[in-house]
Order: sequence, then C-alpha cells, then structure tokens
Amino acid sequence: MLPKGSLEHATLQLFEDADLKLHRSSERDYFGRIDDPRIDEVAILRPQEIPVYVQDGFFDIGITGRDWIEETGSEVTTLGELRYSKATSNPIRVVLAVPNDRDWTSADDLPAGVKISTELPEITRRFFEKKGIDARIFLSYGATEAKVGTIVDACVDVTETGSTLRKQGLKIIDELLVSRTEFIANPASAADAVKRAAMDDLTTLLTGAIEARGRVLLKLNVSADDLEAVLEILPSLKAPTVNELAHEDGFAIETVTDKRGVNELIPALKARGASGILELPITKIVA
Repeated sequence: MLPKGSLEHATLQLFEDADLKLHRSSERDYFGRIDDPRIDEVAILRPQEIPVYVQDGFFDIGITGRDWIEETGSEVTTLGELRYSKATSNPIRVVLAVPNDRDWTSADDLPAGVKISTELPEITRRFFEKKGIDARIFLSYGATEAKVGTIVDACVDVTETGSTLRKQGLKIIDELLVSRTEFIANPASAADAVKRAAMDDLTTLLTGAIEARGRVLLKLNVSADDLEAVLEILPSLKAPTVNELAHEDGFAIETVTDKRGVNELIPALKARGASGILELPITKIVA
C-alpha cells in the first residue's frame, strides 16, 4: 500500500528511483501494478488508513508515517525508516502551536478547558492526559491552523518546516512526536520466511535509492607524483578506490561524494594534477 495525498508524489518518485515504478491507468486510479514478481498488487490510499489495513492483513506491506501508526494504535512490524517526506529528507514533527500574541511558552501554560483543533485526536488526547491538562479536543478535517484564534485556542498539527504555521501567525510551544516515513508489514506476513525475504529485498532497493540521493560518482586519473595531493582533498564514503593504470605511471581513482560542493571540488582536483575527471549520477547505494 502506498500513501495518497501529500506523500504521494515523493513516494512514487522513490519507487521509480528504486526501479519499482508504479503503473496505473490514471493519477486518479487507486490501484496499480509494479513489474516485479515480489509484488502482487498495489493500492494507493490515505496514509492514515494504511496502518490499520496492514495490521488486519488486507495487505502485507505499506508505507505510512509514524504519526499515523501512533494515532491508530496499530500493531505492525517496522521494516525500516525511509528518510524522505513531502518536501525534504527531514522528519515531520507533530507540534502544539498557539497565537504569537499569547504569552504561553509550553503546554504547561495552557488553561483548563483549552480548545485544541487537530487531525490527530488520539495523539493529542494522550499528550494532554499525560500532562494532566483538561483540554477540549476538536477533530479537524483540514486547514487546522486556520481555526486558531477564532474557533479554538491552539492546534496540534504536523509540520515539516514550520513555515505554514508562521504564516498564520502561530508559534510552536511544544513537540508531541517526531515522525518519519516507515516501511511497515503485517506481523504474520513478516514472520513468513518467503515473504520476509521479499520484504527485505524491497527494503534494500528503497533505502539504496534514498542513500544515493544527492551523491555522485567521480572518476579521475592522476600521476604517481600527484596522487597524495589529490587524495588529500578527495572525499569518499569510506575511502577512494585507487587502481594502477595499465602501462602507465599513474592511477585511476573512483569515489562517491556529495553533489553539493562538487562544482568547487572538480577545479581543485584539476589544479592538483587530476585529469580525465568524470562526474556520474548514482541511482542506488547499498551498504
């Protein structure tokens, strides 16, 4: 099961990067196929529905956020975190936000009977119960932050950067949960040896595609005299690969490095004697 909505585009791009491209008749189709023998069928549904359907065995695996696993209280097996979200690779946060003009600085400052708007009522209820604060919680069906100051006193909302909350004149005063996207499985399915092997294969492909993002492969040649000067500034995941050139006094080097900064690195390598420098894209890195 793949998530529909805010995570949909990023998830479909990840699956394509992992050579698991989804095929469907239109963007409105809730079902599709992936040309891989380990995947029988694919459904695209709201992320808040996915933990329950996976828990109950309607599907073996799914992708959703830790926030929805916690909200639904679903018993699922986590195959791994997938470090991506709607706009960045950062986790999302479930936060408590209030108007800027209030002098509240934490949840402990809120008065009894405070009115809270949220799309995550169970997480919110547990948070305020633990704090011993009597809060009136109202389920929101969208535009949660827009209700603050007019209908409710505060909101519990999901944010990736905090920009939407700031635009609405709100400040974050507490954090309830840090949530990453997770690859989850039905516990019984995960305990099946054949299914688990397929799940582990898919996890390898997805995490490998994420690991490769923002990285490139550099290949270059260098003479023996300039080798140490080049290696001195050459970044790598562990250590560069260095091989002797056939019939020549020199070496061929390969290394993986961040895409960011490579525009400065390549001229610096050339200045230290490197030649034949190639920059190549990477689609997967499997540790």
